[in-house]
Amino acid sequence: METISLTDWYKGIGTTIPEEINKEIGHFNVFKNEEVVAQFKAKKVMPYNTRAFYKISLINGSNTSEYADKVIEIANNGLLFATPKVPYHWTPNSEKQSGYFCIFTDEFLIRNKSGVMLDDLPIFKPGGYPIFEVTDKESAELTVIFVKMYQELSSNYAYKYDLLRNYVLELIHYGQKLQPATALYPAHNASNRVTSLFIELLERQFPIESPQQKLGLRTAKDYADRLAVHVNHLNKVLKENTGKTTTEIITSRVVQEAKLLLKQTDWNISEIAYCLGFEEVAHFSNFFKKQTSFAPVGFRS
Repeated sequence: METISLTDWYKGIGTTIPEEINKEIGHFNVFKNEEVVAQFKAKKVMPYNTRAFYKISLINGSNTSEYADKVIEIANNGLLFATPKVPYHWTPNSEKQSGYFCIFTDEFLIRNKSGVMLDDLPIFKPGGYPIFEVTDKESAELTVIFVKMYQELSSNYAYKYDLLRNYVLELIHYGQKLQPATALYPAHNASNRVTSLFIELLERQFPIESPQQKLGLRTAKDYADRLAVHVNHLNKVLKENTGKTTTEIITSRVVQEAKLLLKQTDWNISEIAYCLGFEEVAHFSNFFKKQTSFAPVGFRS
């Protein structure tokens, strides 16, 4: 999977963010699956950016979704809810893929008068089952909602974004009323999958591109919570697969980024410390010296 910005994601499907949508506070758009899947066919896995947007997909066609340590096989129709905070893989198992999906930011939905906070909803909480097998009847009902959104987006109705927010909420509540699809746990693949998703989640924290950017995940528990596994289990899996503990891997990556920032930017030490999750410059200096035998200032010079 690639980590790409919202703008680059649009470029990947051969278009740009529509001017009218770009003026809206927050972001929303809706697509037909077959039109987008064709653009990424060679990559086989639909790219997804944890920093960019939430996503609700109605997938008509056999597919497999990997979510933390769960593997969910969908034989025909599936409803998938994706959050920027939990990585997942979605892979089509057949050439014929249809349906719809919408993408939106939390800012877009917060404007709804209900005051909904997405991360408070069960469907978007880590540890849940956000992928559902749906019947043909349920798929038809969901299709009606997506078609309404698809048509409304190109209308001239003055309050269409308020209406679109309501459609998104309808999809969310529809999903929360469904029973989750059965999750499979292949013992010989589970540890590799958790390791892969951990490394992917770690790398998505980087690079640090401005003094205002701060690491969202800093500790082993932060990563375990995001992957919906116990911190001891994550540590055990990583130790078995890499020979290093969770903390050792995180530390190594933070040190690598610290070296790059010290050598390639003119940011002061306190700015770099802040970006890397240290509340005090002294804590960062002690950390860096312990790992490299150099003080940050000495390493820079």
